[in-house]
Amino acid sequence: GTRPLMDQGPLDTALAWRRADQTEIAAQQTALLRRHIKQAMHGAFYREKLTKLAMSPADITSLADLRHLPLTSRQDLNNDGHLFQAVVEQDIVDIALTSGTTGTPVQVPYTRNDLTRLAVNEAIAFWGAGVRPGHRFLVCVTLDRCFIAGLAYYSGLVELGAGAIRSGAGQLARQWQLIQQLRPTGLIGVPSFLLQIADWGREHGYEPRRMGIESLITIGEPIRRPDFTLTILGRELTEAWGAPIHVSYGATELETGISECRQGRGGHVHPELSLVEIIDEQGKPVADGEPGELVVTPLGVEGFPLIRLRTGDISLVHRAPSPCGWQTPRIGPIEGRLAQRLKVRGTTIYPEVIFQTLQQIPAIEASYIEVRAAYDLSDLVTVVIGSRLPLDKKEVEALLQAQLRVRLTVEQHALEEVEKTMAGGHKTKKFFDFRPERK
Repeated sequence: GTRPLMDQGPLDTALAWRRADQTEIAAQQTALLRRHIKQAMHGAFYREKLTKLAMSPADITSLADLRHLPLTSRQDLNNDGHLFQAVVEQDIVDIALTSGTTGTPVQVPYTRNDLTRLAVNEAIAFWGAGVRPGHRFLVCVTLDRCFIAGLAYYSGLVELGAGAIRSGAGQLARQWQLIQQLRPTGLIGVPSFLLQIADWGREHGYEPRRMGIESLITIGEPIRRPDFTLTILGRELTEAWGAPIHVSYGATELETGISECRQGRGGHVHPELSLVEIIDEQGKPVADGEPGELVVTPLGVEGFPLIRLRTGDISLVHRAPSPCGWQTPRIGPIEGRLAQRLKVRGTTIYPEVIFQTLQQIPAIEASYIEVRAAYDLSDLVTVVIGSRLPLDKKEVEALLQAQLRVRLTVEQHALEEVEKTMAGGHKTKKFFDFRPERK
């Protein structure tokens, strides 16, 4: 008979899943889900939750049963993170920390098998983006301070047989020294930082487009709109390097990445490694093609297995085959964060739309948003911009109103002051929520 998909070699497995009949995939995903729930119940959190619901892995007979399992919130992780650990201390070989953007950093323990799984996940993603053995990438993402992103990319490149240059973030002059000396064929990093590298190079007599960069892998900042077109930042980035962009999405606690293929039409979900859902505010599934909150169940995790984690990110799922030929579901560009949703005079907007609009004014070099509660169920939104040049804030307000159809208050502060406010921690902070009920 046919070997089970999950029992073949990593890359063979990936290609087999993408060639397999959808009925076969669903059946094997159901088996993987049962195995995953069994592992999750080794942790106190899910053991207590599922016991109260009188549920066991045997109750999962199809993927439709996934919706009967309890949702997991980030607040659950913040409050009871240690209760999710499903292995003994001796099995833990690495501990990652979440960024703490939405609360206290959570400790995420990885076993040896978890690290292997992470590498395989990234190797599959790189393969889909056209990366092959012999290619070489400058990894401009930190590998230290207990963060996982840099380690994930590095491990995936090694697993695939491609080269990894562990540069890390910062120090633009060093990045160019490595680009000249080691001649990478691709770059990995936050979009705005990769653009800074290009700008620094041009200011110092280098031409980024002549450096042989064939691919850009980005993380952390949205550079595509829901229709897959590039934002202004995305266009500037691909024009600067003369290379296509492949957007990746992930979270430390998920231990799984979702990345675009060469077609740039959404992030491919690896069906052997995760299940995804899109739900509404009541936790009910929405129709395919409708936006809602992204929920992920990462399959096959040992140390920190999660069931139906609410990511807080707004997206939608595409199930039609990708132009690349893969049959796997794809996640559309992240449209915003649920916790950062703004209601202004009856209009719902997300901060990312504001930032994308500000990208149309090159003189704005930094910006963040402050939001406070109003008395009429409308949020008071202040957009703070920083620039070395004088700007007419009335023109900025007019641009925002024209594109968002609501009037927002704009304040210009000294660039250094804006950058200082945004700095600190692992990620630059661009959203400050002063609404009492959101603290």
